Amino acid sequence: MKALLKPEVYDEKVSQIELIQTHISFVFLTGNFVYKVKKAVNLGFLDFTTLKRRHFYCKRELELNKRLCKGMYIEVVPINRSKATNAIKMKGDGETIEYALKMKRMPQERMLSRLLEEQKVDTQLFDKIAKIIAKFHSKAKSNKEIREFGSTKVIETNWIENFEQTREFIGRTISRAKFDSIQSEIINFIEKNHPLFRRRITDSRIRDCHGDIHSDNIFVTDGVYIFDTIEFNQRFRYSDVASDVAFLAMDLDFKGRTDLSEFFVGKYVEYSKDRDLKRLLPFYKCYRAYVRGKVISFRLKDPNIKRTMMRFARKDAKAYFDLAFAYSKELHAASSKH
Repeated sequence: MKALLKPEVYDEKVSQIELIQTHISFVFLTGNFVYKVKKAVNLGFLDFTTLKRRHFYCKRELELNKRLCKGMYIEVVPINRSKATNAIKMKGDGETIEYALKMKRMPQERMLSRLLEEQKVDTQLFDKIAKIIAKFHSKAKSNKEIREFGSTKVIETNWIENFEQTREFIGRTISRAKFDSIQSEIINFIEKNHPLFRRRITDSRIRDCHGDIHSDNIFVTDGVYIFDTIEFNQRFRYSDVASDVAFLAMDLDFKGRTDLSEFFVGKYVEYSKDRDLKRLLPFYKCYRAYVRGKVISFRLKDPNIKRTMMRFARKDAKAYFDLAFAYSKELHAASSKH
């Protein structure tokens, strides 16, 4: 991937290139565009180990993100190596050795998380976001296969996986008492609310959602761009629309903006006419907070993370688990209203 740090590789004029790495991608930032190249990794829940797979998931990512990011996601471009000169070029001659997803570069200062930190948001913006998400959900695909992901069997499986994967962090980022309490409340809520979960299926509230709606995945510029939908695993995207809504609501709660969280949910319910959503909100908020706590806890196992960053990870994971615990305590009230 070092070749992509050279300006002559690109099919437009480039003066400066910045590389950002995630655990699954190389992201090259040029003046006006972003080029995302998938790493050849297999992490169990995703498999990018072959060029064919990387090409497929680049196209899938492009297709799925156009639903909420019209104009931001541009095209999948081949990266070619010339037989004559051995030179590597975007859309060049010769053998295709890799693919990149080309996107319009957005100003980082317009990311919603940054705007929240700088207190540059208002209810008008969250009214707009609620309307966009409600409209998106109303048009999102739903069929027999997708609806199955709203069954209590699948929901229980997801929670069992969460609990199994966090046992090793008991006493480190979550206490035994809170772990046991959350597990008990979740099992109890599912057992008492089978009819509610079935109704979500019959009411077509299980959709091909976004799967990752939070303030780091939203740009507010000439419009609202909700980007980086999950393309690599349907299990993380096929869900109750309440889970999508709960992610952003939880994120706002975590950032101390419960006022905006409540406003956003209220507006979503108004636009979607989804009257049952609020009964499930603590359940899915708990799920989203717990998963965040789990994922951040995984950093404690990474030998490449510095000690100072390890302390921040431990603190953040604990805070998310504490929030999940608080949500779990709301489930009694939600169950009693049934």
